[in-house]
Formats: sequence, structure tokens, C-alpha cells
Amino acid sequence: MPKLLVAPIALAGAAAVAGLLFNHAGVAAVAPATAAVTRGSIAQTVAATGSLEAVETVLVGTQVSGRVSRLHADFNDIVARGELLAELDPSLFETDVAQARASLARAEAEVERYRVTADDAGLQDERALALAGRQLISVSEADVAHVSYREALMRLLSADAEVKQARAVLRQGEVNLERTRIHSPVDGVVVSRDVDVGQTVAASLQAPTLFTIAADLTRLRVLANVSEADVGLVHAGQPATFTVDAYPDEVFRGTVLQVRLQPVVSENVVAYTAIVETSNADLRLRPGMTATVTIEVARRDDARLIPAAAARFRPTAAAFEALGQAVAAAPSCAATDTVVWLWGEGGLAPACVTVGIADGTSIELVSDLPGGAALVTAMELGGDTPPSSSGASQSPLLSGPPAGMPPPPPPGG
Repeated sequence: MPKLLVAPIALAGAAAVAGLLFNHAGVAAVAPATAAVTRGSIAQTVAATGSLEAVETVLVGTQVSGRVSRLHADFNDIVARGELLAELDPSLFETDVAQARASLARAEAEVERYRVTADDAGLQDERALALAGRQLISVSEADVAHVSYREALMRLLSADAEVKQARAVLRQGEVNLERTRIHSPVDGVVVSRDVDVGQTVAASLQAPTLFTIAADLTRLRVLANVSEADVGLVHAGQPATFTVDAYPDEVFRGTVLQVRLQPVVSENVVAYTAIVETSNADLRLRPGMTATVTIEVARRDDARLIPAAAARFRPTAAAFEALGQAVAAAPSCAATDTVVWLWGEGGLAPACVTVGIADGTSIELVSDLPGGAALVTAMELGGDTPPSSSGASQSPLLSGPPAGMPPPPPPGG
């Protein structure tokens, strides 16, 4: 045979073999991946992020103004209720108390003076009344003596009122003097100190904060921001877990205590705060830590489960062509149902099944499946093509030459 004819014949043979392989891969090499219904536990969860804080945090301030003269507590100090935390300069308040005491003494002396005057006026009134009865003085003179006695009594009552007022001013001065000594209102740990010795604090419209005390760090709570799409699933009493960056390999447990009604709006995103309470007996968790929270909103034990991939699988027309089967349309299902595809003796067929909760990997199966059928989760078109949940076939450019095009010459041809 002439050498000029060898190359065209070889090319034609290679093209025929490649075409057969391409047709074989497109029609016969179909391998649906199937799964069976299993039993197990499944939990539906809601993810959220938040921060840790103490269950009870007390801001310790001052009701009087002054210069900080002494500090008796610092960061991380454990303090008891009533323990002295700081002192303000008491000089001005001591002066006010001294002035109030002097005013009280003067008012009490005035009371004694008016009491003596009233007693004398009372004697004059009695004497005038006796003389008038014996007609030794006129009735008008007796009336004057009686009026003088009544006036003396009124002056005594006014002096008594001034004594009470002076005592109130003294009490106010003593209270203000006592308030220069700042005491802890609760048992706890000082988590913040906001003043230094020599600093002047002014208590005008509001009390300035000197210390922040966490009442009990053995119990903390997470303020988790739950999206508005998930907040309807979250309720008090549900179990929750969370992790913090300080201990990434450890899972902490808690319980949802409350879901607040007040929305939190940030950049037009609406969220709601869920309070998750947790134990911190070893004091490893600290206020302010960022927590990644998972709230368990539903759980089923010993449930029938199907893979989530089975609910996502949707075959294409190429998949039905590869199977040599007519294209089947997915049916319309109820709101609580979903479409799955089954593999059996009749090939690929759709079915509506009732499902329950899902965890992203598995789905709870509520209804029954036809006997002898398996759930299809993916389908391979071609031996080297990875499974695809959409059922798309492999590109002809990867499995063989397009129709009407000769195959490339063999290496060295």
C-alpha cells in the first residue's frame, strides 16, 4: 500500500474508535449515586453571634462632687458589700456640718428663750384673769395679758420649727460627708476603675461612674443577635452551645433565658437579642468575649433521615437521554412536602415526600417511600465525571471530538 494512503486510513480508524467511546460515555456510562433511609437523631439549629457579660453589673458612682483623695480598690479586686472603695476630700463637707451644728445650737437656744417668755406670759395671763374676776382690773387689761400669752406660745412654736429645720440641714450635711466615702453596694469583682487619686469628679446632672463591679462572675450570659428570619424559632428554655476565640476547641453550654422584643437595627439589618445564660464556675470566661452561638430549636430522636442532597438533586434532560428514558417532570407538592427522585426498576422517577426538620446534612422523613426504590443524590455522566447534583452531562470537548470533526492525530503521527 502506498505510504500516502496509510495516514488517512489511520486517522479514519482513530476517528471511528473515538466516536464509539464518545457515544458509549454519553449513553451507557451512567452511574446514579443512591442512598437509603436511615435512623438517628437530628437537631435543627439557629446560628447567632454575641458577647458575654455578667448577669448583674453595678456601676458605682458618687452623689457629691469633690477630689479623689484615696483609692482602696483596683482592677480585679474581690470586694464585699459595704467595703470602702474610695474617698473624696471631705474638707468642704466637714465645714458645712460644723456650720449646721452651730445653727442648730442657736435655734435650740432660741427655743429655750421663747419657752421662758411663754411661761412668764402664762403666769401673767393667770394673774390677770384672777384679778379681773375680783374686779380689781378691767376686762380689757385681762384680755391684753391673754393675747400676750398666746403670742408667746406662737413664737415658741416657730422656734421649735426652726430647730427642726436646723436639724434637717445638719442631717443633710452629715449625709453628704458620709457620701465622700464610696462603699461597694454588692459582693463582686471590680472589672473597671474609672478614676485616679487627685482627679476631681463633678456630680451635677448625673452621678459619675467610679467603678464597675460584676456581682457574680460564676454566672455569665451571652447577648446573642438572632436575625429576624430565625427569631420566630427561638424561645426561652431552649438549649444552646457557643464557642469563644480564647478556647476554640471547647464548646460551652447554656440555656436561652429570654428573647427581647426590642429590635437591634444595624445598617438596615434587623436582629433581636436572645439572652443565653451559662455557668462559669472555673472563671475562664470573661465579660466582653465574642461568642459564636448555636441554639437548638428542634430535635427528633430515632427519626427516619434522608440526605439533604436527595432533596437538592434535580436531573436534566441530558440525564434522561443518557438513561434512554423519557423526560419526567417534577410534580407539584404540598407546602410541607419536597420532591425527591427515586431509582428503581422503572428507572428515574419523582415522588413527593413529607419532611420535617433539617440540619443542613440530613432531613427528617415523615412520609413513606415506595418499596424497592432508592433515593438518588447525584448522577455521573461519563466514567471520569464527578457526581453532580444537577445531573449535567460532561462537555463533549472533554470526552471526545465534536460531531463532524476528525480526531487529533496520535502523538508522533
